[in-house]
This record gives sequence, C-alpha cells and structure tokens, in this order.
Amino acid sequence: MPVKVSVIVPVYNPGPYIEDCVESLQRQSLKPDEYEVIFVDDGSTDDTPARLDKLAAEDARVSVIHQENSGWSGKPRNVGIAAARGEYVMFVDNDDYLGDEALERMYDYGVANGADVVVGKMAGKGRGVPVELFRTNRPRATVDDAPLIDSLTPHKMVRREFLERTGLRFPEGRRRLEDHVFVTEAYLRADNVSVLSDYVCYYHVRRDDDANAGFQRFDPAGYFKNLREALDVVERFTEPGPLRDKLYRRWLRVEMVERLRGRRFLTLPEDYRKQLFGEIHGVVTERFGPGVAARLAPTQRVVAALVAADRFGDVVAFAEWEAGLGLKAVPETVEWRDGTLRIGFTAEFVQGGRPLEFPADRVSPGGPPLDVAEAQAWVCADAVNRFATATADLQLRERSTAAPYFQPVEVTREAVPAGDGSRVRLVLRATATVDPGTAASDAPLGDGLWDAFARVRLGGWTKECRLGPAPRAGLTAGVVAGRVVLPYRTERHGSLALDVGLADKRLGLGRLAPGDATVEGGRLRARLPLYVPGSTDVLFRLTGACVDLPATLSPAPAGTRALLDAPIDRLPSGTWRAALCLTPDAERRRFRILGFAVRVGGGGTRVVSPPRPPVVRRLVRRARRALGRTAHRLGIRKG
Repeated sequence: MPVKVSVIVPVYNPGPYIEDCVESLQRQSLKPDEYEVIFVDDGSTDDTPARLDKLAAEDARVSVIHQENSGWSGKPRNVGIAAARGEYVMFVDNDDYLGDEALERMYDYGVANGADVVVGKMAGKGRGVPVELFRTNRPRATVDDAPLIDSLTPHKMVRREFLERTGLRFPEGRRRLEDHVFVTEAYLRADNVSVLSDYVCYYHVRRDDDANAGFQRFDPAGYFKNLREALDVVERFTEPGPLRDKLYRRWLRVEMVERLRGRRFLTLPEDYRKQLFGEIHGVVTERFGPGVAARLAPTQRVVAALVAADRFGDVVAFAEWEAGLGLKAVPETVEWRDGTLRIGFTAEFVQGGRPLEFPADRVSPGGPPLDVAEAQAWVCADAVNRFATATADLQLRERSTAAPYFQPVEVTREAVPAGDGSRVRLVLRATATVDPGTAASDAPLGDGLWDAFARVRLGGWTKECRLGPAPRAGLTAGVVAGRVVLPYRTERHGSLALDVGLADKRLGLGRLAPGDATVEGGRLRARLPLYVPGSTDVLFRLTGACVDLPATLSPAPAGTRALLDAPIDRLPSGTWRAALCLTPDAERRRFRILGFAVRVGGGGTRVVSPPRPPVVRRLVRRARRALGRTAHRLGIRKG
C-alpha cells in the first residue's frame, strides 16, 4: 500500500524528552502501513542513537539515518525529505509530540482540499503558539486572507510532489530562522494551504531544562542576518504594495518590536539589550518603508517609531511603563440555562494592580510622539477612541494539553467615570455561552479539567489572564450532552475551571441525607444538587444487591436541583447503599455513591443512613470500650 505520510524528525541529544514524541508517533490512528517515521540523528552524543536503532529494529514503520553534526535542523530535515516515500511529509521536532489522530486528520483534510501545505492546530505547553489562526477551519487560506504568516514554525504537513516540483528545501548549516525561510516560500508558492483547527494536531513543548533550540539566547548579528533572508523571500515572490508590507509587518511585530517591550526586554542584560536594539534599528531603517509600521497596534507603533529614531533610552522607559500593565477578569455569574453554562464576567486593564484610567474625552491622536510621556497619553487616547471595537473572549484550555477553544461571547462596553470625571475606566462586560456538546470546536468537551481564560483586545494591547477569583459557593454541576460538567474554584489560583467527567465527592451527592429522599408507591424520589436541561435517563444502583434500575432525572422548578425518580419495588431484603450513574450511555459507566441507603424488609421499604463500613464499626466499638473503661476508673455511671 502506498505510504500516505512520511514523518521527519531531526534529532540531536534529546535525552528522555524524545519519549513523548516516539510514543505519540506509535499511537497514530493511520494504519501502520500508511505512514513511516524517519529519524535523522544529527550526530547525537547521548544515548539517543542506540535508542533509535533499537526502536527501528522493533518497529517496521521506523527508520534511522545517522550523520555527522550539521549544527542545526535544516540539513536533517532535507535528508529526511530525500529519503521520504510518502505522499505528504510531516515535520516534527524531537521534543514535541502529536495528537493521536493528527496524521490521519491532516492527511484527509489535505487530500480533500487539494492542499500543498496543511497547518494543524497547535497547543503550547510552556511556550506560545498562534491563536487567531486556529479560531476556525480554513479549507483554502492565503497569506492575504488569513493570518498564516503568524505560524512560521516548520511543523506542517507538505505535499512531497510540491517539494520536488519547486525544489524547496531548508537552508542548512549553523544558523537561525531556517524554518521562516522555508515556510514563507511554501505559503507563497503553494496552490492551496489548508488550516485544520478542530483538533489539536501538534503539541509544542518547552522542556523542563529550557534546552529547546528556540529558547537559547541568540547572537543578534547572526539572527537578524538570517531574518533578512526571510524578508528576501517575501521580496522575491511579492510586488511592492500592501501585501508585501503586511508580510514584512509580521517580522517587525514579532521578531523586533515585541522583543523590545515590557518585562521581556527589561530582564535582558544591559549590553545585550543595546546590541539587540542596534541590530533591530539596522533592519528597520534598511528594509521597511512607512507602510509597514503604519498598520501596527498603537503600542507597537510607538516602539517602532522610537527604534527608527534610534532612541534606545526611550524604548527602555516605555518598556518600564508597559511592564506594569496587566488584565483582570472576574466572573460575576456562573449559571446553567437552556442546556448551556452561562459565564458572565467583567474585564479591564490594570496597572500595578489598580484599574488603568484613561482620558475621558476622545481626541485625534495623529502619529506616535517620540516623547515617552506623550506616547503613553497617545496610546491611552487611542484606546478610548477605539473602545467601541474592543473585544473580550473566553477560552477553555484543557489542563493536561493546554489545548485552547474559544467560546461564543456577547460583549457590552462601559466607560466608568473615575476620580474627578476627567478620567474613565474602560470596562468590558461579557457573557460566554459554553455548550458542553460543542465547546471543543463543535465537538464535546472531553473528560478532564478545563481552565477558563479571558482574552481582551483593547487599543494596542492583547492580554490574557485566568478568570478569577471564582465564587466560593453556589456552583452547580450539570448533566448535559452526555457529560457531567462541574464549574469549580481552583485551589491554587482561586480561578474558575470546569471538571468534565472526573468529579465525584465535589458533586455533593455523598452529602445527601435520608431526609432528602422519600419512598412512596414503589418509587424513590430525591432532590439532587444537579442541573439537567430536561428528562435525563440515568441508572440507579443498590450496591451489594447487584441491582441496576433505570431511572430519570428531571428539572426541579427552581432549576438548581434535579428530581430523581427510580422504581424500587420487588427488591431483595437488606440494607443497600445507593449509587447513581449519570451517563449510562458512556463507554465506561461510572457510579457515584449517594449519601443514603435503602432498607428493604420489616414490613416496608424506607430510606436510611448508610451502614458504616466494617472497619469504621470496629473503630467505633473500640472507642466506646475505651470510653467505658475510662468512665469506670473515674466512677462515672450511666444516667
């Protein structure tokens, strides 16, 4: 059978960090004969070569190529391309890993859309990844109509025939940004690029030892020499005008301006900051016309203008001002309604922990001033001018993978007077709607813990923060779309999170008392601290009696509790602890113990306290005997 995908992994001294990569490649849902894995060992000096040779001997999908160290990842990837047999090649780094269905989904999506390049959704574990690019699937995308240029890492699937036809390869040797050169040319020459956003395909991992190649401090002169090569690709394949300026803007924004902002810049050694600034100043003045910086966000325009004017001290001063800025987002309401979880929250920018105040009157800022104090006022005035377009989003991120998913949000904006009325606070009030059945890009939320993050764009800033502090009480679990979803307050951050399918004791079912349930006419009825949108089938179990009874949950009038209705006639005599399976259609049924038992016999059926476990009964008897002996010594009599 023809090979569909060849996975190319350049390898250099990954140590144990390669194991997640290997395991994810072996778990792929593609049939074993439909893909191959080519590890190109770039002269590793640790135990990795032997580890890979052993793997290749055991797994027919795996092959290993050993070569002398080339200094960077470009040559190993090119060697892998030359050895590949697949219709597509997929580039993976040795300390990252794939989602289990990544190859199958990306290949099918690429074939369905005739794509030369397929970009799969990424999740960052300790490192940043593009966000806006993966808001939605994009069957046909270009650098002009989608933010493709935000994703320049090599972790893409590329049609091999496209590589052979164009002769496209990675720059080789000890250098930086070889992926920028390769990916930019691929975007500009591809007949079609497809972006798959409804499944996390690639996990971009920051190693615990911070030894990822991308986290090593670089030599500014060499780095920006290599960056100019990426700009040369844009110049070669585009005409002067808005598109070229737009593409150039990506490097100005990400590789230059953002490196000179806030804490990221201030934590660098003084001499390194000056060297970095000097190299960036050289690129800006040599390569970028006025149209490149003109469409940056206001804060970025300020930094770009200061760089062009060669004002290093003012860049430092502006970074010190921005370093104190942050975002605060507080959940105001968390409630179930119409089968969805509605999360109402407010968000605003803060400085030094206090709400950031803006000028109350709108002004026409014009261009960015070069005086730092005036630049700060200019940025704030622009935020007021554009407050009507400010946005607030809510993201759910699965904790173990950091995979982010945007939720639908309705936003209102309020300028709240501050002080003597000449200043205002710009407050966003938002309501997010979380549908457990579609919250993960039209797919159900998977079992796990999901943290809630607010993401706000206002003026020249885009910032994220956890949603908190969350309420300490009043959060109710819901049984919706075959999921048990519990909003809760995290212990570490006090922020809002969702527990999907894992909660047991926190649901509160074990705290129910016999008085919460009644028996009448052969049926047991109880009020449970759960939300259900309508009649919901569950299983009621009497543990020890080996009896599972079909039951239903229905909404209580108040909406915050569900009514359990279960048949309990013709039961064997005894006292049986009650349990409930809230998702009987799930692949694996999970029963949660209730806080009461059912006693059958002695003329009827009634709800009682659950019997103590044998160990507890023994401990109670021992305690009573010890108390009796103590009372006897002290001469204390009963009564």
